[in-house]
Amino acid sequence: MRRASLVLAVAAAAAAAAAPASAQAVVGQAAPAFTLADSNGKAHSLADFKGKVVVLEWWNHECPFVAKHYGSGNMQKLQKEWTAKGVVWLTVSSSAPGKQGYVDGAKANVLMKDKAGAPSAVLLDHDGKVGKAYGAKTTPHMYVIDAKGVLVYAGGIDDKPSTDQADIATARNHVAAALAEVTAGRPVSVATSQPYGCGVKYAP
Repeated sequence: MRRASLVLAVAAAAAAAAAPASAQAVVGQAAPAFTLADSNGKAHSLADFKGKVVVLEWWNHECPFVAKHYGSGNMQKLQKEWTAKGVVWLTVSSSAPGKQGYVDGAKANVLMKDKAGAPSAVLLDHDGKVGKAYGAKTTPHMYVIDAKGVLVYAGGIDDKPSTDQADIATARNHVAAALAEVTAGRPVSVATSQPYGCGVKYAP
């Protein structure tokens, strides 16, 4: 019996070691630091944007929930509106090679051009380390970081968890609301929400 218990304990420990690291990102605390190359090979660190509000958008072009927001122009509208106001918008791809939504830099550029996307940069997180550090679960999964580097919003883009573009008109856009509040120096009234979309296609 003792031997069986020991075997089970070792197996459980091995499984825990193999499991993804728990999310480090906590609303109200400093956002996890990172450095990633963008679709043009340029490295970007979160520290580079100190003093600016930053949006992180987890992206998988093959996901129907992402298609809802790009097909309608909703995501591009947000990107253009807020980058014009000085917000840094970083679109992040954590799809691993061979997984749904995987893109290399050239493909990411073609896809964004085709959809008239307007992020500040598309960051490639093929090993999933940054996605896991933030606890990104879905595409899209959205984060807003204030000018002091504090995470002030994490969750869904809005409160209508569907693939129907018609729902956008009546949805509360949590990201737009958070950006309006944080750029006005006000607390974010809805700081967390349930993310929805396709699961992020991390490497095994």
